[in-house]
Amino acid sequence: MQETRREYWSKLIAEQEASGQTVQEFCRERGRGKYSFYRWRKLLRENGAVRFARVETRQTAGSRPETTLELVLTSGERLRIGPGVDAATLQMVLEVVRP
Repeated sequence: MQETRREYWSKLIAEQEASGQTVQEFCRERGRGKYSFYRWRKLLRENGAVRFARVETRQTAGSRPETTLELVLTSGERLRIGPGVDAATLQMVLEVVRP
């Protein structure tokens, strides 16, 4: 099945948000125009299509595997979840942050 332009840009925007790179760096690396990127990001945000970025786990030097999980919202806000959080509290927080 062929991917639609909307699906393609949604994935690309999620990748950029998860990458920690600036839009300019990200687009240059992938051969995409930054103005197209910004136009699609605005369009998709207005339609509510992009909510969360893809989550990848990486262990950095000196970090412990039981540290925290960090969700980066499309607004740029970060939600850090510690290892001891219970499922009910996490569910309640996610219900609040989801539009």
